[in-house]
Amino acid sequence: MITRRHFLQTAACAVATLAAPRAFAIGNPSYPSRSVKWVVPYAPGGATDVLSRLICQRLSERLGQTFVVENKPGAGSNIGTQAVITSAPDGYTLLLTSTANAINASFDPALPYDFAKGIAPVAGVARIPLVLVVSNDLPVKSVADFIAYTKANPGKASIASSGIGTSLHLSGELFKSMAGVQFTHVPYRGSAPGLTDVMSGQIQGMFDNVTSSFELVRAGKLRALGVTTRERSEILPEVPPIADSLPGYETSSFYGVGAPYDTPREIVDLLNREVDAALSDPGIKARIAELGAIPLHGNAGEFGGMLTAETERWRKVVELSGIKKD
Repeated sequence: MITRRHFLQTAACAVATLAAPRAFAIGNPSYPSRSVKWVVPYAPGGATDVLSRLICQRLSERLGQTFVVENKPGAGSNIGTQAVITSAPDGYTLLLTSTANAINASFDPALPYDFAKGIAPVAGVARIPLVLVVSNDLPVKSVADFIAYTKANPGKASIASSGIGTSLHLSGELFKSMAGVQFTHVPYRGSAPGLTDVMSGQIQGMFDNVTSSFELVRAGKLRALGVTTRERSEILPEVPPIADSLPGYETSSFYGVGAPYDTPREIVDLLNREVDAALSDPGIKARIAELGAIPLHGNAGEFGGMLTAETERWRKVVELSGIKKD
């Protein structure tokens, strides 16, 4: 498992390798003229922090002002998201957008904001595949075996997640529906305790981001059956896509950057160019790869299109599962 120490070491290494010269915003001499807040709506210490600090270091070097990561966890990312939506649309408060924003649009009926109308898409950052991992005690070696096992033992298998309404949970719900199987969902407060119970055999399996589980798979503490993307993961190349056994199945986690809706277009375009360029930096590319993530390149319009598509994708999964936030 990637530890907090490993994350911090990764971020620290990025500072040493990002030696790009300072370059103020050509054509936008007044922006940025002071530090910029990059709000991460999750607790410190994880892939969200590493990705954010990598990009913020690059932006600080390139634009001559400090981009500061500020963690605002709570309410399934809603606290941090709302804080950005209600901020001044001047480019000085940014949001690390994620799969949670796409899911919450349909999962949370009491959402106090309209994400599509409150956040201007700026740039994609990365996509992270999920992987179906199971206990070594479970007598299955493939996704097809797992489907056969759960059909022969309906309701006897338990699948962990990092919480109700997360991409991990809903990836399992989609799998259940498409495969026509039944298993018990057991939500945890984060993926780490769920993975611990899968390793012990108390829980039979889990859909988890490859970032937090690939080292356990490599160490032989968990068995990986399939990744949720259509392509294999570079960090787990021996693990086939679930879609090979369950045609049409596909999910993933994604991260990007957003700003308050009326942020000037020239600022959005500037930030998009700089973030997109950062994703091509060899040092950043290497560290993103270490997380098992895939860089998301493209302009602001393309990222906006992806957000719309992901929101619709997860709306269908939420409706299929019949699960809503209480």
